[in-house]
Amino acid sequence: MKLDRRHFLAASGALAAGTAVAQAASPLPFFINTQNNPLLPPVKGKKRVVVCGGGWGGVSAAKHLKQNDPNLDVVMLERNPVFFSCPMSNKWLIDIVNSDYLTHSYLKTADKFGYTYIQTEVTGFEREKKRVLTAQGFIDYDYLVIGAGIRYNYEAWFGDDRRAAAYTKAHFPAAYIPNAEHYQLKRGIQEFTGGDLVMTLPPPPHRCPPSPYERACLIAAKIKRDKIKGRVIILDPKESPRPITDGFQEAFANLYKDQITYVPKAVIKEVDPFNKKIVTSAGDFRFDHSILMAPHQAGEMAWKAGAIGKNADGKPTGWASVDPLFLNLKDDPDTYVIGDAVGIVSPQFNFYPKAGHVANAHGKIVARYIADRAAGKTPKADLPDNLCFMMVNLDPIQDIAVRFKYHIDEKGVIIQDQFDDNFRTEEMVVEDFAWAKRMYGDMFG
Repeated sequence: MKLDRRHFLAASGALAAGTAVAQAASPLPFFINTQNNPLLPPVKGKKRVVVCGGGWGGVSAAKHLKQNDPNLDVVMLERNPVFFSCPMSNKWLIDIVNSDYLTHSYLKTADKFGYTYIQTEVTGFEREKKRVLTAQGFIDYDYLVIGAGIRYNYEAWFGDDRRAAAYTKAHFPAAYIPNAEHYQLKRGIQEFTGGDLVMTLPPPPHRCPPSPYERACLIAAKIKRDKIKGRVIILDPKESPRPITDGFQEAFANLYKDQITYVPKAVIKEVDPFNKKIVTSAGDFRFDHSILMAPHQAGEMAWKAGAIGKNADGKPTGWASVDPLFLNLKDDPDTYVIGDAVGIVSPQFNFYPKAGHVANAHGKIVARYIADRAAGKTPKADLPDNLCFMMVNLDPIQDIAVRFKYHIDEKGVIIQDQFDDNFRTEEMVVEDFAWAKRMYGDMFG
């Protein structure tokens, strides 16, 4: 089967036309903008679940909560007016798919499945009162689901220098938090005319572990196709690409030997965005353009909720401390954290992959837990899975992939089995787009 860019643009446009509608206005504009007023009055006779965050996990939780128990009053709080998908966005950066393919209407989805969407900023939590504070007022809950996503830990590079952090985010965005950064990054890629484009990879754990390598391959493919005199320099703190090690190494060596320079064990020591210089344990690098990916931590809402765990020295781990099986905070059974913000869950592999697939699974799992509890039942522990496809070639269009399965061993420990699909094929691209269609359908269809 011959696959080309034109066919995928057409396919992605057809899928988006049936599912994505932009919604710019707040669905509830009449509330007084003060935290001293209730955002939404309680519904008599119904238990309320407040979902904070409308990413892959939050949207999935809101929909499946209503499907599991239609009598629940489900409210999703999200600061963005539309959903923008980080998964599949690397393909958008070089115009394999269009913007409509990545965007979906929060309001349309909420209306379709019977929950309430409010566009607002979450400003704090009063968990002892079971209350969420927002820019438009407070809202009380019986159960709380936090899909905080990630934040960039620029402090690891710049300390208290907020000017350097702001300059980096504005001029050399990582684009792992939707969606304004993605547009800035895309502009930088499209306007790149040559020289060294340096990518700093965050140390693990970070959002979508194989995604930076896919991004490098697709940018390199564009450089090669457009005959640009430039290269991508990957500064990786790890000793080799992970996951899908062999598949990416093969692509670097055989597809992009003139377009990609891979530097392992390049731990960042200093970043100077103003003078375009990076100091690492593997040497110093200057750049013409850069994608500066600082270390990741759980998103701001997890910090505001007091969900961040502490290490043996009493310092914050950077990630939410949850029950490994039930995903509720260890000191609060009615507050759940899902998706990328989740901390260590197993001594074997530490963290679940911080991926949209896992967040979607977490949302559905927690929705079942809450529905069971609301019905007076004891929830049965469940585990996610994970599947990531990565496009590495444009002529022909080809993907590689990684799959994860999880089970609980006889000691009650969660065990991860990993399967790398290192051999790039056109058929795997078909699976990639079928996966996206299936996932979008599960959240919005």
